[in-house]
Order: sequence, then structure tokens, then C-alpha cells
Amino acid sequence: MKRILLILLIACYGLVYGRETGSFNQGWLFQRGPFPSDPVLFRESFDSRQWQPVTIPHTWNVTDMQTDRNIFYAGESYYRKTYVPDASLQNKRIFLRFEGVASVAEIYVNAQYAGNHKGGYSAFAVELTKLLKYGEENEIVVKVGNESRPDVIPVNHTLFGVYGGIYRPVSLIVTEKINIAVTDCASSGVYVSQKDVSGKQAGVNIRVKLENRHHGQQTVILENLISDASGKVVARQQSVVELSPQGRQFFEQNFTIQKPRLWQGLEDPYLYRVTTQLKHNGVLIDEIVQPLGLRHFELKANDGMYLNGKKTPMYGVCRHQDWWQSGSALSNEQHDTDLAIIRELGATTVRLAHYQQSEYFYAKCDSIGLIVWAEIPFVNRVSVKEGDNARQQLTELIRQNYNHPSIYVWGLHNEVYHPVNYTASLTAELHDLAKSEDPYRYTVSVNGYGDPGHGVNMNADIQGINRYFGWYEKKIQDMEPWITGMEKDYPGYRIMLAEYGAEANIYRQQETAGDVGDCCGPTRNYNESFATRFHEIQWGYIARHPYLLASYLWNTFDFATPASHQGGIPARNMKGLVTFDRKVKKDPFYWYKANWSKEPVLYITQRRVTERENQTTPVTVYSNVGTPKLYVNGSELTAFKTGATAVHYIFENVELREGKNEIAVKAVKNGKTFEDRITWTYRKDRLKSENAEIEEKSGEHTGL
Repeated sequence: MKRILLILLIACYGLVYGRETGSFNQGWLFQRGPFPSDPVLFRESFDSRQWQPVTIPHTWNVTDMQTDRNIFYAGESYYRKTYVPDASLQNKRIFLRFEGVASVAEIYVNAQYAGNHKGGYSAFAVELTKLLKYGEENEIVVKVGNESRPDVIPVNHTLFGVYGGIYRPVSLIVTEKINIAVTDCASSGVYVSQKDVSGKQAGVNIRVKLENRHHGQQTVILENLISDASGKVVARQQSVVELSPQGRQFFEQNFTIQKPRLWQGLEDPYLYRVTTQLKHNGVLIDEIVQPLGLRHFELKANDGMYLNGKKTPMYGVCRHQDWWQSGSALSNEQHDTDLAIIRELGATTVRLAHYQQSEYFYAKCDSIGLIVWAEIPFVNRVSVKEGDNARQQLTELIRQNYNHPSIYVWGLHNEVYHPVNYTASLTAELHDLAKSEDPYRYTVSVNGYGDPGHGVNMNADIQGINRYFGWYEKKIQDMEPWITGMEKDYPGYRIMLAEYGAEANIYRQQETAGDVGDCCGPTRNYNESFATRFHEIQWGYIARHPYLLASYLWNTFDFATPASHQGGIPARNMKGLVTFDRKVKKDPFYWYKANWSKEPVLYITQRRVTERENQTTPVTVYSNVGTPKLYVNGSELTAFKTGATAVHYIFENVELREGKNEIAVKAVKNGKTFEDRITWTYRKDRLKSENAEIEEKSGEHTGL
């Protein structure tokens, strides 16, 4: 609220020097296409009755993309808004910064072309200074399209849908004529690098990109201050710099921080703060504040991740950003909910797949201590026309997120193959580009084929591989010989399991599960029990093989796939550990929580398989609070065997009685008693109609 009031003071009185950034999310009108002609060039094409008031963030695909793969709208739409800049702003510079518009945008001011952007997931900034009429009403129009294009990645809607709209916040930025660059790929204009980081000292380099829009050379003072979490300044440096009016110019300063407190992931995500100030004639004219987490990542082959020299487990999940009935137009509260679930699970690292995600999300990962894999949407298919856009989006990803200490790797591609020579060459170019932009982080590319030696592989620092043993290929148990084969054939390589998982529709349940899931067969039985068995076995393999430097399960949440039908519900991928609406945590969620989290877990599986067919049945319990005691209808059962890991307890040959059965489990740790209980009903002659009812429910359009 204070920031909004300050921007209003500037607009009304022009009394405040320096940069001000205010929300530009209110007061927009929206009209969805298709249109008979281009309304920007032929304004009579607009139907004034069709304009709808909307608040940014906004997407027009919130319903259709999530429910029916045959009807979702991919095309052009328009947003418009009026803006009256005060006359006092004529000597300022005015920018609009869009954090995310999917996927192609054109901006017009008073019907004059202001700029464009191709790519739905990175931010971009457009200067309006010379197009505005000061003291008068201006019309700003944004033309947006989310149709698939061969020259813009992703080139299709197959792996995930590109929700159309201005779906992330818009900011109005006002600066002086001398400023820290706003339009350097919409980055902060400040790049904080670090090297030789240890508990004794850390080297910090700060590069600042400046612009001068006066008619002649100007002398300014550039000052950088590094403050600790309490606000105490631990280092500062001033430089007098001469700014040419021609072009943007870089200036840099070097610091050494003695005995720094390091950013140690979830254990201690300590953040310093870098404040960059620009002063002209004794007046503060610009200021940018950026995070600084002092840390050093090292991936050791056949061993794992070392953060500041300390081995750190890489318990990984993937995250898509969309929500049921919200699409990609999320609030910060929704981002916080996702992060809380990921933290509860016990994950230490997150792959933000398959595109650049919210700035708020990256910043929260900094402060929480999650280790982040950030990537561009070069996915699924190669068009041979996407090279320029892939390079553009990678540059934007790196510059916009350069200062986030949580990010350890830049992702270059995911499951792109043919033509092999073109794809391999482009990936190598992207790797070189990433290293030029940021020599301090790793790069990774991901291939769905199991052989690291595939022609498009080995063009990045890390080779990620997606494998779905037991789901799209072979049997669950085939994962382990694949890992041991790589250990033999590719010793010393940095290899990660970038995706693995299976559909888990909570409306489809069965008591027993085999070794092969019916992902593509005639029954399409995407039951939760198979996914539970899948994860139990495969995490057991992963945990035993440090050759895989990290693993990322697919996916934390169910998500929309408008071009396919993967989970028993139209336009849905249901490999998530949590349902699309974030309301139900499936059995595999608690499996990983028991294995990864320090929070106590005591959990009985198959709690949704309430109607039982078999009188003799196993009962599976996850417990990280010690050996559990099982009670069936009040009677204690003591015989059990351990499963894939130390938290996995299986009580075999449990006898159920006719009717309801109360299943309870208890465990005691450090004097505290933990308990879980469920109810199962066993009937010898269970009506087949009940199965039919469950099948019918599984096809409903529901957030679950």
C-alpha cells in the first residue's frame, strides 16, 4: 500500500526523486477472440459490448483447458487500460514490466506500436516515455496470443497447456533519465556473482548496468552496500563513474566478506542483502535491492551434492504452476500453499518444470532453502525454427534470476530428439550461452531415452534422464538394472533421474497391484494402489544408488494436459502426489514424507480402498517414528516384514471379518505416542454395481 501511495505522489506532484514501482494490475478490460480483423489496425472490429473488466493476473483458459481437450481456445485476445500520467512526469522515464504474458504479446499506446515479446514464461519491459500524452488519458492495448507456433517454445500444447493471458503481475516503473537498466531482458540490471566461498571468506563481484538519457555525459556516484539479515552493513563501496549518453554501460565492484554466514539450504537459508544506489548531484536517483546467499554448489560424480562442502541429500520433486479453477493465474497465497506442501513432503530440491516460474516462487525458495533447477520450455518436439527464441528465453531466464542463491542449474531442454544433429548442435549452443551469461552454475539437458549416449545427450554439464519403468515401459523392477548398467558403462558421469512416476487417480482403487501399470492398455486403470507400489519400489532403488546425483519425481501436483487424456479424467495428468485442487494427499505423498521428512509420520496405506474383496490381506504402514504396532478390531498383530526402506512395514496375511474392520497402528518415540486408523469393509458378495459407481465417478470433471 505504501508503494502505491508513493507512485500516486509522483504522478500528482513529482516531488519524489528516484525509482518507484507500482502495481498496474487494476482497471483492465478484456475481450477474447477470434476476431474478423485486427482491432488494433481496424478499431471498428472491437465489439464494445464484449469487453469484460478483469484484474491481473488473468487467463482466459481457466475452465476450457482443464476440462476438455477438444474445446480449449488457443488464439488471440485483447486487454486494454487507460492511464493518465501527470504532466510532471515528462522529464522521467516510464516503463511497463510484464512478468508473464502467454505466449506472444504486442503492446500499443494510443494505437502506436510500443513493443512485443515472444515467450509466455519470462518477463519483459517496454518503455512508454515517448508514446505517452502527459496530463491526458492514454489507451494501452495488449494483444495476446497462445496459439502454437514453430518459432516460439514450447511449440505445442502436448506436455502441458500454455494458458493464454496476462497471467502474472504488471508493474509501472518510473525512473530518472539516469537509471539502472530496466530493459536489460527485464532483469534487475544488477548482477551479483560470488567465488571462493568458504566459512573463512567469500568473494563477491557486483556488476551494474547503467543508462544515461541526458544529452551529454554525466558524472554519477555508484554505491553498493552489503547488509546482513539484521540490516547491518558489512561492506560498502563507492565509485565515481562517467556515463556516456550513448548505449548502456557496465560498472563493477569487488568485495571480500570475512567469516560469512553461509546459505546452507533448508538447514540455514541465510540471506544477505545487496543495495545498489545511484546518486547524481548529491541526490539518490535510483536504487535496487537484491538477495545474496553466499554458497558453493559442487556435484561429485558417483557421490552427490555438496553445498559449501557439506553433503546434502537431493530429494527432488517437479512442479507445474497451474491450479484447478485458477489455471496459471496464481496468487502469492497459492504459491505459498504449494511451497508448504513441498516442504511438508521433505523435499530438498525442486525442478520447476518445464518453464520459468514466478519471481515470487524463486524468492521464496531463496528464503526457505530449497535448491532449484530452473529451465526453459524447450520441450517435447523440435520444429527447427525455435533456435532464436530458445536462446532468447534462456538469456531472459538467466538474467532475470541470476541473483537467486537457490538456483544451482539452468535447464536447456527436455525430451527433444529429432533431427538429432540440429538438436544436439542447438543444445551445445545453449550450453555455451548459459556459460557466457553465468559461468558459475551448472547446465542440464534431459532425454527420455535411457541411454546417456543418445545423440542429443552429453551437451551439458549434467545429463538428466526421464524413465518410467513399469508405466510407459517394462516393469517397475527394471529400474535397478538400468542404474547398475550406467554405473558400469558411464562411470564418473554426472547423471540425474529427471522424472519418474505413475498416474494415481484416487477414484480408481484396487487392493492388489502388479509390476506393470495399464497406462496405455484397454482398461486404462490408473489406480492409486499401483502408483503407491511403483514409488515404494523405485525409491528403494534410488536410495541405494548414489550414482544418481539427484532424482525428481513427477509430479508434486496433478496438472492440466489439454492435448491428451492421461489419468482417467479428460485433459488431466494425474501423476501428482497431490490432487489438482491441492485438497487430497495421495498415499505416495506419505511414502516420501516418511522417507524424507524430519516430521513424524505414521500412516496406513490404501485408506481409500474401503470396500475389500479379499478376506486375507496385507496391511502396509509407513513409520519414521519407530516400529509400529498394528491392531485389527482391537487385536494386536506382531508379525511384519520390512520393505523397500527402513520406514516400510508390511503386515502380511491379516484376516478381516465380515462387515466393518477397524485398523489402527501405534508407535512411540521419545515418550510420545503416535497413532493412525482407518476402516475397511469386507463383504463376501460385494455388489458389482459399487465398482461401476466408482468407475463413473472417475470420469467426472473434478479438481480431484
